[in-house]
Amino acid sequence: MISEPSRHCTVELQALPARIGQVRRIISAQLRYWHLDPLIDQAALGVTELLTNVHRHAQPDKSCTVDIELLLDRLTVSVHDHDPRLPTVNEADSFATSGRGLALIAAVSESWGVRPIGSAGKAVWFTLPAVTGASTLPPLAVYGSMTDGPFGAVTITPDDIAALPARSAVVG
Repeated sequence: MISEPSRHCTVELQALPARIGQVRRIISAQLRYWHLDPLIDQAALGVTELLTNVHRHAQPDKSCTVDIELLLDRLTVSVHDHDPRLPTVNEADSFATSGRGLALIAAVSESWGVRPIGSAGKAVWFTLPAVTGASTLPPLAVYGSMTDGPFGAVTITPDDIAALPARSAVVG
């Protein structure tokens, strides 16, 4: 039995600069409504970066869909566009004024990835932990730009978590 049902919000738009700010405000208001105020800054930054990538790179058009879903203790934000080309993480020059979007998402999110949608485009997503008082499991990290992430069926037990080796990461 699931004690807290999933919550879902979808926004369809053209990824134009004026619309990006509007969507950021919509996402912020929705997270406030769900009482997830601590996630607003990270979610707003992530959705801004993903929509900016659609605006700058997506072909043949700039239409896209932003989905946010809260399922138990995990918030997933995804942006679907019609460009089948997959994004890449760039190592930006220290003086560059752009090119760090996916690296920023990786830095502020629990996990992120890309899900191709055949020749109809792709979905780029990231997750944030939405820990509630009822949660007893630590968040499960799914790293990498080509994973199924929250879109695959995963069942985890406390014994599975205990069996995982310790991990650390160094950035730089």
